[in-house]
Amino acid sequence: MSIRFASAASAVALVAALSSPAFAAETEAADTSIIIADSAEDETVVTLRAIEPVDLATASGVQDAPEETPAITISGAATLTSDYRFRGVSQSDEGMAVQGGLTISHESGLYAGAWGSNLSGWGTFGGANMELDLYAGFKFGVGEGTLDTGVTWYMYPSGADETDFAELYAKLSGTVGPIALTGGVFYAPKQEALGNWFPVGAPADPGDKEDNIYLSGDAAYGIGGAPITLKAHIGYSDGNPGLGPNGTSIAPTGTYFDWSLGADIVPISGLTLSVSYVDTDISEAEASLIRPNFATLDGNSISDATVVFSVTASF
Repeated sequence: MSIRFASAASAVALVAALSSPAFAAETEAADTSIIIADSAEDETVVTLRAIEPVDLATASGVQDAPEETPAITISGAATLTSDYRFRGVSQSDEGMAVQGGLTISHESGLYAGAWGSNLSGWGTFGGANMELDLYAGFKFGVGEGTLDTGVTWYMYPSGADETDFAELYAKLSGTVGPIALTGGVFYAPKQEALGNWFPVGAPADPGDKEDNIYLSGDAAYGIGGAPITLKAHIGYSDGNPGLGPNGTSIAPTGTYFDWSLGADIVPISGLTLSVSYVDTDISEAEASLIRPNFATLDGNSISDATVVFSVTASF
């Protein structure tokens, strides 16, 4: 993978700016899972990965009385979303998706879980037309922040096996005053699923392997006295600039930025209503190079700006 140093340096600087204040915080970072559609409970997969999950109770200033924490806890969520966006790109042909996940956590910081969503269009790999993410990790305190490290296995049940891949991640979280901040690094080593099998303007190269890196920065602000959390996200991808074994790529134009702005509203405990504006800097000219793959059935780009609505029930 060849990184464009100017863009990558900007992205790293942004993530560092968002994550470094974590050590001046007074509480751990957010870890529930109610976002637009990018992980269950406190992990990144129960919701749309475009935005890091936040602890809505902490962020909004509405907290229950302390309770004794059991050694093992189980949490989960189910979401109905108007569009499944993965790092700014639609995986459901800009249509609705039903998603759900479950996480088992131990008091030591270890956790494991699974998250799934239906797919369509760009994200369809046959079989059940479903994405299933299996993940495991460990969270621990660093200074006055929290470091979350782990691995996610992306798979597509009964679909094309060469599309499955593994990705390592590390997320540093903390708070500065009322603002929760998270900086993340996600790295997928060289694998066939990420290979440039169909380079733009070049002969096919089946079996090619590539790696991928994704940098992210997230902020969340809970409005005091109201069950509302405002959210902002920016991400930077660097990877395969062509198409993979099934005509897709997690970095479709090689390098690009994605971002979103949104809000979560919690009218009652366990129920979250979300809205987010999601966009990328992928140009129409870049998108046209990988059509018809990189388009809806109507021919529209699947990375253009959109507003995503979702309803999430969690426990």
